[in-house]
Amino acid sequence: MTEYYIPTGDAETEFVEKRSRFIGHVWRVESEEEARARIEATRKKYHDARHNCWCYLIREGGIVRYSDDGEPQGTAGQPMLGVFQKEEITNVCCVVTRYFGGILLGAGGLVRAYTRSAKDALDAAGRSVVRRWVDTAVPCPYAMFERVKLEVEACGGVLGETEYAADVTVHALLPEGAVEPFQARITELTAGTSTAQVVGEVFKDVPIG
Repeated sequence: MTEYYIPTGDAETEFVEKRSRFIGHVWRVESEEEARARIEATRKKYHDARHNCWCYLIREGGIVRYSDDGEPQGTAGQPMLGVFQKEEITNVCCVVTRYFGGILLGAGGLVRAYTRSAKDALDAAGRSVVRRWVDTAVPCPYAMFERVKLEVEACGGVLGETEYAADVTVHALLPEGAVEPFQARITELTAGTSTAQVVGEVFKDVPIG
């Protein structure tokens, strides 16, 4: 089963370290061209900044690029890239803009600052998993509604739309390997009065936090 992780959205964060201002940007991108466009737009927006360091990872073709943009070699682009590699995030572009505050941070200080900026921006953007999900529907009495939702979450599933009628129908996206155990659990919980029905499959991204 193919699955990979991407940013949920775009984000911008900022902090100050010894009077240097670090502005972290993360975008979800689908191609190298899109990443380059983001970098160029950021350079123009922050044209008066001392550095606009960047990195990006594109899943298709396994493209990985980074730049220290004038910072000492190995103190900016590569530590930023390491944040996304460690968390296995792809289809991402990150630019950290630095306005120099007049106090040197040293190599170690720069690595920590650029790493923090990339991590803060990723945390703000959120993470999503892209994978094949099995779409299931569970008709159940209203009294079982909350319990069924808990079972969906317990097996790594994601709640979809809910239909309200005489009974409630809970739609859920489940990982492929979780379908049979989930169906068995629903049958057990409802004493055989309800079953989890497979209604299709979908390959999409779902936020995981």
